[in-house]
Amino acid sequence: MRKTASLMAVAVLSTLLTLPAFAQQERVIRFGHLNNADHPVSFGVKRFAEILATKSGGKMKVLEFPASQLGNEMQQQSALQGGVQQMSAPATTSLAGIVKEFGLVDFPFAVSTFAQADALLDGPLGQALIAKLPEKGLVALGYWDLGFRNVTNSKRAITRPEDLDGLKIRVIPNPVFLETFKAFKANPVPMPFAELYGALEAKAVDGQENPYAVILSNKFFEVQKFVSATNHVYAANIVLVSKKFWDSLTPPEQKMMNEAADEARGYQRQVSRAAAQRAVGDLQAKGLQYNELAPAEQARMRQIAKPVIDKFAASYDASIVKLYNDELARIRK
Repeated sequence: MRKTASLMAVAVLSTLLTLPAFAQQERVIRFGHLNNADHPVSFGVKRFAEILATKSGGKMKVLEFPASQLGNEMQQQSALQGGVQQMSAPATTSLAGIVKEFGLVDFPFAVSTFAQADALLDGPLGQALIAKLPEKGLVALGYWDLGFRNVTNSKRAITRPEDLDGLKIRVIPNPVFLETFKAFKANPVPMPFAELYGALEAKAVDGQENPYAVILSNKFFEVQKFVSATNHVYAANIVLVSKKFWDSLTPPEQKMMNEAADEARGYQRQVSRAAAQRAVGDLQAKGLQYNELAPAEQARMRQIAKPVIDKFAASYDASIVKLYNDELARIRK
């Protein structure tokens, strides 16, 4: 009888010991982001989720939390670093606080086409920046498209740098953006994205700057009058994973995550760029007055912003700044 009891105890113990191994096979990934569910970033998350589910035989499940449901940029970044949240897809700008060289991506008028932007981010520079993240508790799986940023406001059309003079413009809480708009003599106001619509509605700020799809998706046309094609910065999202979560994955699971992110990237960029094209017409149909800038005025803006670029470049890792400049020279050929 005692032998049978001890055999049963061993069987129960071995079952308990093997339970975590089975439990590990199911992964639930909380993927948060700031954009609405009709935004190209959301479409990217959904495609990533589909691909990962297929690759893992349904064992790796992505739960999407759009529209700042899990907090603003900084709150989600902290949640990833703490291992509370598994994934997010913020603008690269939000990382400049922990890896200041990400500010290079925000340098105004650096690239002028999508092909140049992709070559810069998918190449050695983008990888060098990604390599700095694990020590900050984050792992990156690549870059998605957010688009060229453009200014909207409720006061006047921006046709030349002087038109920005005195305007209160909400900017991402990021030093490069602050200094760039100060150079244009605007009054930049840093604030979390989730607070922006309310601030525009209350006239706490006159305007803001974002890609067309973001402007449309967030209904800024309801509280703005003018949209001006300044194209002052190309903005990218970065697909982030909590390093604590990443380190808990098996090598095959990490491989599936990387492959799913790579496959979703091309789709997300395509959807995002098509949406940006459509958004201009949609914004005009919603009543926003749209204007483009003459090439000469854009060139003047570039010259005004150059001291900002020089100032920040001097404070960054010199080897990464050299790589950035070498890469720009290569992709502009």
